Amino acid sequence: MSASRLRPHKFLRPFYGYYVGSKEVAHPDVRLKVHDKYTEEVATEVGLASKATINNAIEHAVKSTRAMKDLPYFKRKEILLEVASQLQSRQKEFAEAITIEVGKPISDSTVEVGRAIDTFTLAAEEAVRIHGNYIPLDVSQRNAGITAITKRFPIGPIAMISPFNFPLNLVAHKVAPAIAAGCPFVLKPSDRTPVSALLLGEILSKTALPQGAFSILPTSLEDASILSKDERFKVISFTGSPGVGWKIKNDAGKKRVVLELGGNAGCIVDGNLSEERLNHASKRILFGAFYSAGQSCISVQRVYAHESIYDALKSKLVQGAADLNKRKGDPMDPNTFLGPLISEGDAKRVEEWVHEAVQSGAKVLVGGKRDGKFYDITIVENAPDSCKLKHKEVFAPVCTIEKFTDFKKVIDQVNDSQFGLQAGIFTDKIDNAFYGFQHLDVGGVVINDVPSLRVDSQPYGGIKDSGFGREGITYSIEEFSEIKTLLMKDIGNL
Repeated sequence: MSASRLRPHKFLRPFYGYYVGSKEVAHPDVRLKVHDKYTEEVATEVGLASKATINNAIEHAVKSTRAMKDLPYFKRKEILLEVASQLQSRQKEFAEAITIEVGKPISDSTVEVGRAIDTFTLAAEEAVRIHGNYIPLDVSQRNAGITAITKRFPIGPIAMISPFNFPLNLVAHKVAPAIAAGCPFVLKPSDRTPVSALLLGEILSKTALPQGAFSILPTSLEDASILSKDERFKVISFTGSPGVGWKIKNDAGKKRVVLELGGNAGCIVDGNLSEERLNHASKRILFGAFYSAGQSCISVQRVYAHESIYDALKSKLVQGAADLNKRKGDPMDPNTFLGPLISEGDAKRVEEWVHEAVQSGAKVLVGGKRDGKFYDITIVENAPDSCKLKHKEVFAPVCTIEKFTDFKKVIDQVNDSQFGLQAGIFTDKIDNAFYGFQHLDVGGVVINDVPSLRVDSQPYGGIKDSGFGREGITYSIEEFSEIKTLLMKDIGNL
């Protein structure tokens, strides 16, 4: 369902250079074509960095470590607020870039830019709130007169690798706390969606960041391996697939590792909800499962509905999904809800997974059809646990639904997954809410909303194959810093 010709772009330029040591390289030896994911035409080109260029970027990061460490907290705040201000003034430009390079509807892209503005603003606020502690250590007669204070210091150069699906805000969640913490960085954006990150580099290059403090480099996966292996980095922060993420952890050596690796989020709708509450739950599930074509790590993938409300909820979801399928098309159209998947190969994979579920006894309630890179919004009933739709991350506008009778058992069903990022529970019962919080094996439990909810200041991350460590501004600053202790003997005694 793609257009036959290249659409005119209001903001997109023919070429974007990469950034090495805070400076744009406008004439690289190799260029990478970036496709409009709707028309499939080449929309622009970007510079493609070599392994030698990445090494040069690392050298710049190392050399700027002291300058970043000494950057006053108020300066860090000013820089971050300047980035937020520039994003605000260029919101339409960034939203267009996201829509073109991802295929995400322009309404979703505009929300992503707004979230990135929030992320940089939150980082600016936290940059001047990196507190330490006073610790009385006269815990015994042997330690009489000893006190201590602690302070967080920047850990040093950070390697960053970001995915295609949120090419601005997931970059912001690495870059903003690094600046707040006082760390130089080298970022590799997805080679399928590098434009948003390079536009951000353009903004950063005009701030008061110390020379050499950042590099943003589209590069091949083969050459990018230096980011995980090079010991000059003190942290690597990666968002992407489990297969790549755990390999990075194995290759990381002595450096700290932060991994966000996805999920197949479960959402429970408890029994005896009022009609109003059930309407709310259905609307939120439709959004959480299918926004951005389901290409979100916390997209609703598995719905479990209590038998008392199962038929009513199923009817609302099926009708709502059918209505949303009518809003499929050009992602630059403000009325579009469903855009293409990132590639036709992914659409074919989803088609195969749905077919496998049906062959195993599941029923397609709505959708289930592919048109090129588009896959219809699809709800599958009673998919067996053995099929890929249940135990892998589908990353597409597809969710499963089944009924339950026992709340304790459905918690176990949600936990029966290799992933553990977030889960949601719609319930009026406080005991059920707290039981879920106590027993769900996930990084975040959302009560009375979908697991797709992420507030940019929250601690965000998972367990099991969903990752390692936490993002969220305050928590990323902790990942990007080290605690140093100053012990003092008989201070203040006159």
